[in-house]
Amino acid sequence: MDQGSGTQLGIGELRQLWAAYGHDLLLHDPGGSGECLVRRGELITSAASLDPVLDRCRRWVDDVQHDEELLLARVRLRGAERDRCVDVARETSGAAANHVHFGSPVMYGTPVMYGTGAEAQAASPIPEPPAVQWDPAVVVGVLDTGCDPHPWFRDRPWFEAVPEELDADDDAGQDRQAGHGTFVSGVLLQHAPGAVLRTQRVLSSLGFTDDYTVVAGLRSLRLAAAARGERIGVVVLTAGCHTADDECPPILREELEHWSDAVVVAAAGNQARSRPFWPAALPSVVGVAATGADGAVAEFSNFGPWVDAAALGADVTSSFVQMAGGGVRNFGYASWSGTSFAAPRVAAAAATALHEGRTPAEALEIVRQDYPFER
Repeated sequence: MDQGSGTQLGIGELRQLWAAYGHDLLLHDPGGSGECLVRRGELITSAASLDPVLDRCRRWVDDVQHDEELLLARVRLRGAERDRCVDVARETSGAAANHVHFGSPVMYGTPVMYGTGAEAQAASPIPEPPAVQWDPAVVVGVLDTGCDPHPWFRDRPWFEAVPEELDADDDAGQDRQAGHGTFVSGVLLQHAPGAVLRTQRVLSSLGFTDDYTVVAGLRSLRLAAAARGERIGVVVLTAGCHTADDECPPILREELEHWSDAVVVAAAGNQARSRPFWPAALPSVVGVAATGADGAVAEFSNFGPWVDAAALGADVTSSFVQMAGGGVRNFGYASWSGTSFAAPRVAAAAATALHEGRTPAEALEIVRQDYPFER
């Protein structure tokens, strides 16, 4: 595939795009220093804080959804307070607004599969990653749009399909972010072919997610690993958010504290800005910027002192799935650009270091040295 035309959309434009599909999102402080996108009228909290939160704002509460297994709750506000959810969260200890996370390539291009469509370009197939499995296993958690049974994966003993949703808006066309998780998984296997991948679907094929969904995905990943008796060595997250106070959403920060024994890697985002992008900007997370083939930081990549590493993120080629008529799926490969394709390359380097017997701390140091961020 080749990459479609690149367009960087502002947060307000993204809100309008997603609102057209019925998603009720609020743009907080438009154009200001605290500009961010949240789920309108939603607060999120841990199970331990739910009762105190309800005591504080019960008069504004319309509905509560409580996940007893994951120990998370959504509190939905009513009336005028729906537009004040960020301020209500500030005034309510233990609660937070539910920030919207952007899947990086939504703002920078759409892939077109090689050999299909009027704009496709002929290209030689890229080689399939070797069918090997490391012993002992190095497990990589991938939080994304899913992972389809692409030929690169489907015969590997660890593979469990998490099918991509290709047309969530039912408009008879493939969604802009559909196939993203399959692509990211291919980048990982190209650079760490012996790794075991465990996928959690947290990212919409329309290109966004939120704090609640990401935290739920991380917790589900932990629970599933415990049930299997396996240890997750690396986690890669390919979306992120801005917040009103430029601090990490509390519930996300608290969840990531449970991952101190793993190397957590996150995309730095594609807005060409230095404003912190969460969770990539957390000190405990390896925030990854994108470079071009020349090694220079890509024009679309976020940057700043909170970025830890940089890897190729422009015109990356990997596995892909595309809609065909009658429910058929075509499997092939594509080129795409974004920091979310630089992140799995760095995650693969961390997995390789663990395979070589390095500790997570040593793996973290290796990837920061081998993929330095310089701007």
